[in-house]
Amino acid sequence: MPDVRDLVDLVLGALNDHDVERALRHFSSDAVLVSPIGVAEGHGEIAWYFEHLIKGFPDLGITVWHKVTCEDPMFTEWTMTGTHTGPFLLPRGEVLDGTGRRIAVRGCGACAVEDGLVITYRDYFDQLELYVQLGLSLELAGDLV
Repeated sequence: MPDVRDLVDLVLGALNDHDVERALRHFSSDAVLVSPIGVAEGHGEIAWYFEHLIKGFPDLGITVWHKVTCEDPMFTEWTMTGTHTGPFLLPRGEVLDGTGRRIAVRGCGACAVEDGLVITYRDYFDQLELYVQLGLSLELAGDLV
């Protein structure tokens, strides 16, 4: 059974290979993934989340640049890069078609493990940083004067 650090490396390695099924082998069936994009519960929703990222960014890569050595949860700092050539779902349900823009978004993940499987995986990144790199801007809703 891999230790927590090895387990995180196996998940990120599978994602870098765009092998969602292999990544899911390391998640419990009722695992929860939380990110700025939303919450995914169970294999089906977690698979959708990963497939969505890979579809929107077919050359998606996650480069780990710092691993915090602690037992549980395990923290990893990373940079996610890719070229936006496919559809990407935005917060209000709109789909952004491929822009051809490159992204490089810094973030970190916290991973909790039980019985050798991921039970929670929490990704933190600046959604505004991602959207600005995709060429989007903020709009104020309503009268905020």
